[in-house]
Amino acid sequence: MIDLRRLREETAYRNGAEKKGTEPSLIEATLEADERRRTAMHAAEEARAAQNLASKEIGRANPSERESKIAEASRLKAELEKLEEAEAEAVSEVEVLALQIPNPADESVPAGDENDFTTVKEVGEQTAARKHDHAELGELLGLVDSERAVRNSGSRFAYLMGPAVRLEFALVQFAFDVLEKHDFIPVVPPVLVREEMMIDAGFFPTDRHQVYEIEGDDLFLIGTSEVALAGLHRGEHLERESLPVRYAGFSSCFRREAGTYGKDTRGIFRVHQFDKVEMFSFCDPDASWDELETLRSLQEEIVSLLELPYRVINVASGDLGAAAAKKYDLEVWLPSEGAYREVTSCSNYTDYSARRMSSRYRDSDGTGLLHTLNGTACAISRTLVFLMENGQQPDGSIVVPDALRPYVGFDSIPGPGQS
Repeated sequence: MIDLRRLREETAYRNGAEKKGTEPSLIEATLEADERRRTAMHAAEEARAAQNLASKEIGRANPSERESKIAEASRLKAELEKLEEAEAEAVSEVEVLALQIPNPADESVPAGDENDFTTVKEVGEQTAARKHDHAELGELLGLVDSERAVRNSGSRFAYLMGPAVRLEFALVQFAFDVLEKHDFIPVVPPVLVREEMMIDAGFFPTDRHQVYEIEGDDLFLIGTSEVALAGLHRGEHLERESLPVRYAGFSSCFRREAGTYGKDTRGIFRVHQFDKVEMFSFCDPDASWDELETLRSLQEEIVSLLELPYRVINVASGDLGAAAAKKYDLEVWLPSEGAYREVTSCSNYTDYSARRMSSRYRDSDGTGLLHTLNGTACAISRTLVFLMENGQQPDGSIVVPDALRPYVGFDSIPGPGQS
């Protein structure tokens, strides 16, 4: 949730919300509701104090005054109940409105839609297209079986087969080895969370249409382990001197991919179920922008070791999610399309979700809200796509990057008809 005081007092903060497409009328409505909330809280506090005083006076009253004191206390109690009801309604109104306002974009974020990003850097040589794209290659080499998956589960599902499975677990082990050198604690989190956790992590209400719901159980399948990792310190206080506290989560992830009909339907680039290693950091607010650069550098390290050509972009304000104040996308070159496609992203949520989760730090001066950051270390299915296409040889075989060979025990995947 946004900081209502800053929204009221800081022009740059408000501008950052509008930069992400928030209507000024929604901001005004929220601020007006917040004013009513503060007025209602003040009135209830005064009435509560008066009612408490009246109750004490009953015990001190003379017998002749006792009946009138009791009547006055009853009147004040009834008045307090009405004011507390008005206070609760005002608080609820503010929460409903404030949840619709995204975390304001940082000033360093370019304004505009998804095409208005700025390129931070490009690394590596763009690989020329080969005979087969990833979808064809996966089927030819027995790495992916989409036909049977569609028959059994529907569109956008796939069976990973043979060497692709070995590569998947190699990528997971490789990513963990990189991250543990930087004090990330490995976690296998739950893949089902309650609705309140989806709200607190910043995914509801804006991304609800992308999430699978388990009817009757108030449980939702996570689209990223970021959601469950965010809840690790929900309602807790971390010692400031211990920050950052970093986690690396591995999980299967589930997304409905609503609104993407006809887009990336072939192969395993955009599927409903995939596995991912995710980075999550609970950070000192004074260091969160440096932490964002650290997450980005780790993503670059992983992709560089996998010998993939890539670029880093600073995502434009109109393409940011509700919770992100700034986001970098790391895009890898996809030869069959002659274009860069996203493989990972990392974001600074500042105090947006920590405010909802009541996740705070503690030091000698008191407490304050943590900042939370997240970033994909390795999205397995997409990484497999890029490895297949960029590693494809003229004979259809696929070269395995040096970094993965110790994990899989082979240097290449034979081409069609090879053994």
